Amino acid sequence: MAKLIVISAPSGAGKTSLIEALLSKIRDPNFILSISFTTRPKRENEKHGESYFFINKQEFKEMIEKNQFLEFAEVFGDFKGTSKPWVEQKLKENMNVILELDWQGANQVKKIYPNAKTIFILPPTYAELELRLNSRGLDKKEEIIKRLGEAKKEIENGKSFDHLVVNDDFGSALSDLKTIIINQAEMTEKRKSLVKVSLKALLED
Repeated sequence: MAKLIVISAPSGAGKTSLIEALLSKIRDPNFILSISFTTRPKRENEKHGESYFFINKQEFKEMIEKNQFLEFAEVFGDFKGTSKPWVEQKLKENMNVILELDWQGANQVKKIYPNAKTIFILPPTYAELELRLNSRGLDKKEEIIKRLGEAKKEIENGKSFDHLVVNDDFGSALSDLKTIIINQAEMTEKRKSLVKVSLKALLED
């Protein structure tokens, strides 16, 4: 039976890179990544129809009125959503669909598809998250401060997901995702312990 997998994380925690690496590693055509619609400006390294479907706010609102979204949310002043017909069709074709969403979108999907598997990627520390946001060179200082401020709220909501993975080491986090998604197994006790320690520190920081 086809699976619907939702992966979320604070901005800069590495979810996009992890998903890309996972799909590259498994090389299974029955696992596909959903492409979201967004109203935010296209970045230099992004392509329409591959990274996102880039549309304006009026077009997005028309899609909302036609009930064409499985989930949608306002993110940093722009809208982002997942096409309901597209996901439903892929699941009917027995394709396993991975959704890369924020926690709000993940919760919306979980209400419609209770059996969807939700995974939240945690940064090891806020200091490391800030370092990653700065090093990728995509956002201005003010935007980075805003994203760090949102991160704690996102982690607070993400703690209730089906699975939590700490991206302290890329290879280890990738292995955790493979264990959960492909092997449908539990992470090692060592990695589970790391999640508990990291989550506690992040929520108390």
